[in-house]
Parts: sequence; C-alpha cells; structure tokens
Amino acid sequence: MKKIIISIIAVLVGMVCYGQEKNYCELVGTQKLLTGKVVVQVDFGQQSYGKDNRLVDANGEVMTFNSMVDAMNYMSKLGWEFEQAYVVTIGAGNSGTNVYHWLLSKYTYGDGEDPGLKTKAMVRQEQREAEAAQE
Repeated sequence: MKKIIISIIAVLVGMVCYGQEKNYCELVGTQKLLTGKVVVQVDFGQQSYGKDNRLVDANGEVMTFNSMVDAMNYMSKLGWEFEQAYVVTIGAGNSGTNVYHWLLSKYTYGDGEDPGLKTKAMVRQEQREAEAAQE
C-alpha cells in the first residue's frame, strides 16, 4: 500500500513539474536625482542594447519605485523570487551614482515571458504592430 501511495505522489509531482523552467531576470535600478526614487529596468537576457527596458504600468507610463525593496515587492506579487543583489558605483566620491542589480527567478511554463511585466520597449512594439495591422 505504501508503494502505491508513493507512486501516486511521484506521478502527481511529475505532472506538476513537467514543462516548468526556472527563468531569471535582473532588475537594474538607478536613483532619480533629488527625489530618491528609483527607476527600474528589467533584463531578461535577450539582446536589449538600445532598448528602453524600464518597467511601465498598465497605461504605458514609466514606473518609479520608492526603493529597490519597493520594486522587489512589486515583482514578488508577480511571483518572482529574490536570488542575489550587488551594487555598482559609477563615478567617485560624493558624485558617485549607485546602480543596483538584483537577480530574480521564477518558475514558468513555456518561453518564460511574464504577462504581468511590460517594458517601454514592449509597449512601443505593440503600438507598431497595432498600427501595421490597421493598414
């Protein structure tokens, strides 16, 4: 009987885990001058040079956060989990600017894209596709 129960549990666990992939993203936060707020970009690892990867809200407006912890709380609500963080200081002395890097992970199915997250570049691409579809 124990073997049957263990076999059933193993099958159920296998069904739940089948197709899941652990995906990573990096939050890159820079502090806005004079306000202390943080603007966050998301790096999913694709070629993103020259793209505007700042997080946007449902209206396509760039989101600002009170701190990196505020941004992490937002990402946590979307299922992302904290992995590691480090800071890079650009410049020297009191004029140096901190750039915060937080690595996050999430188990997803399929291509790993998160429908809850949008960047400015994604919004622009959607607008271009909608305009092309109307022509």
